Amino acid sequence: MGLNLSAISKRSFVGRLLRRPLVLLPPGMSVPILQGPCRGKRWIVGSSNHGCWLGSYEFTKQRRFAEVVRPGAVVYDIGANVGFYTLLASALAGPRGRVVAFEPLPRNLEFLRAHVAMNGMTNVVIRSVALADHPGTRPFDDTPGPSEAHLAARGSLTVECATLDALVAKGEIPPPDVIKMDVEGAELLVLRGGEATIRTHKPTLFVATHAADVHAACVAWLEQAGFRLDNLDGESVQACSELLAFPVRR
Repeated sequence: MGLNLSAISKRSFVGRLLRRPLVLLPPGMSVPILQGPCRGKRWIVGSSNHGCWLGSYEFTKQRRFAEVVRPGAVVYDIGANVGFYTLLASALAGPRGRVVAFEPLPRNLEFLRAHVAMNGMTNVVIRSVALADHPGTRPFDDTPGPSEAHLAARGSLTVECATLDALVAKGEIPPPDVIKMDVEGAELLVLRGGEATIRTHKPTLFVATHAADVHAACVAWLEQAGFRLDNLDGESVQACSELLAFPVRR
């Protein structure tokens, strides 16, 4: 996978030295991704943090993701943001695979579509909806920033919501082999809205959780649904914030 440059502390001398030239890159500039499965693909400076084009963004998660996604796989990127995991899934799944990217925030959608287009990702479909436990519209809060935008009781935007089960049942998207989910607190809603799909097709799931109560509820839900849980960040399954759920085959 290469070097985990993002692990070098910003406070260290080396970290400051390495990051100093990055301020010279103008937002909007297209640069090549330097390492990993997406090496050589194009990335827009300023769309997300520099770790994306350096290839070191979420380094451990990237590595595990690359171990799980096989050529020909169907991958859901739920909470695709500007598309780093969409590009990664597209490269790993290859031309026989399919990637469905879900992202409701207009600012993120613009970058997501640009990244997919500039890299010629013909195996990617983008759905401009938020996933939840039932369809309709909901308030969406984007004030913390585009990487932390989320469904909320009140928000500056209203977004369209859908459920995985309805989309799969209607044949609008193929059943998943792998699901990556990062939805800033709506994890349990997505699981509930995709219960039939997840229980029937038994995908491998990468689930980032964002609150202790939601994390505990997701752990209980996944275990009850027949998944074996692991962690991605070195903590116990109960204490971690990055879950990896494998289906238990019988």
